[in-house]
Amino acid sequence: MKAMIHAQHIGRQGLQFSTTTAQAPGEGEVQIQLKSAGINHRDLFIMAARTAQDEPLILGSDGAGIIVEIGTGVHGLSVGDAVVIHPTLHWEHAVDVPTVPDIVGGPTHGTLAQYITLPARNALPKPSHLSWEEAGVLSLSALTAYRALFTRGALQPGEHILIPGIGGGVATYALLMAVAAGAKVTVTSRSEAKRKQALHLGASQALDSHEDWHLKGDLEPVDMILDSIGQAMFPKYFDIIRPGGRIVMYGASSGDDLTVPIRSIFFPQVSLIGTSMGSREEFVQMLQWLEEHDIHPVIDRIYSLQDTVEAFERMANGEQFGNLAILVE
Repeated sequence: MKAMIHAQHIGRQGLQFSTTTAQAPGEGEVQIQLKSAGINHRDLFIMAARTAQDEPLILGSDGAGIIVEIGTGVHGLSVGDAVVIHPTLHWEHAVDVPTVPDIVGGPTHGTLAQYITLPARNALPKPSHLSWEEAGVLSLSALTAYRALFTRGALQPGEHILIPGIGGGVATYALLMAVAAGAKVTVTSRSEAKRKQALHLGASQALDSHEDWHLKGDLEPVDMILDSIGQAMFPKYFDIIRPGGRIVMYGASSGDDLTVPIRSIFFPQVSLIGTSMGSREEFVQMLQWLEEHDIHPVIDRIYSLQDTVEAFERMANGEQFGNLAILVE
């Protein structure tokens, strides 16, 4: 089969469009012929952390396709079923949080290939309202946003949420979901074009990331901040968060180390909440929720599998708004 394989070099230089052998499904597994896939910042982080001595790896955590072969002991799925991939392995229930979740596309082979073999529990019916391209970019980002907003953040209708750094996959899904849930959404970006696009998608307000937000007289205090940036933005949050508010953190794109103003946390009783990925239970809930609210992913551009390197370049440069889709066929 054709696949985008990472090997021999650190970073994006290690990506090769090559041929490898598809793995036959074992007990409890299915083989899926992929129609489409998606890429995420997680893939960039994995490539940056790998060494020239690591075994070749097929990246990609998002994907959708058709089941073409079923292993022994699989029930409830059939050859020909259209499915979307749940990317988190062996995490069934929301409350049973793993120390570090195992995810399709690292440590196991991922979706940037013509075929993938994985546990049958990780293949769920494709939402009927989504195209193949939309379903293929759904998995990782939408699940992360859903758990962050609702399981961990307990977002309620009428609350005010701030989403810094709009444009990435998780942030864009969070905007769509929060608006559909009846929240007031404020976003930030350095890009005027991205701010305008966020307003078009339902954001109530769009701020320049470099502004002093607390000096804007029309910015109401926020109940919840969905943070993926970390140290570069973190100090600004305490100027605008409401007493009793919460900061839900799912990333650290600007660095891991924080200087935390402790009195700014305990006096106004602000909650710091960590989250990452999500369980199968939440993935099922998320798929049902998207169908109920008729939410479609925002697709920035569509690339062929052999042009995946170009897609990663666009992502690394921060140029996209929404998801970058890979058409496997």
